[in-house]
Amino acid sequence: MKKALIVLAAPVIICFTSCGGSKADEEVILPGMMKVQLIVASDTLSMIIPDSTKGKVEIVEQPWGATEIKVGKDFQLSIEQGEGDVTLAKSDIAGDEVYKLQRYLKDEPTLLFWESKIADMPNSNFHFYSISKVGKASYLIKDIESGDAYSEKAVQTMVDAAKTLKAKVSETLNP
Repeated sequence: MKKALIVLAAPVIICFTSCGGSKADEEVILPGMMKVQLIVASDTLSMIIPDSTKGKVEIVEQPWGATEIKVGKDFQLSIEQGEGDVTLAKSDIAGDEVYKLQRYLKDEPTLLFWESKIADMPNSNFHFYSISKVGKASYLIKDIESGDAYSEKAVQTMVDAAKTLKAKVSETLNP
């Protein structure tokens, strides 16, 4: 009986050990994306963003403390250290006289993703506002409001990138 149990359990044990157990720490970087290192308020962070096939990649530390990441005209976000305030952001969105709120695609405690529209204009504009906790620090991540309207797909790409924000793990060599 013990031998039968060992024979049946062996494939399961082999699978777990050969598969390496949990791969939660491994990052999967999809084609068309790349991992970048950036500095925000003197913190070294990493994020997965679209690669240069989507446009020129620009990472700029601004004098006011924000770091802006731009890849072409459809991926433009800003990251700054700070707690953020989703309730205040919702109030600002609701009170915007130019860009009228149409609907929220995501309305979560740390993420707003919404559609707005200028009256009498045919196209909608999409935006996001996100708060990410990395270690003990919080970061406000949002799209850069520019003259161009962002599509829903473009903002979803920015939201997905915001979710990949991580502290840079120091790489040490084993002696």
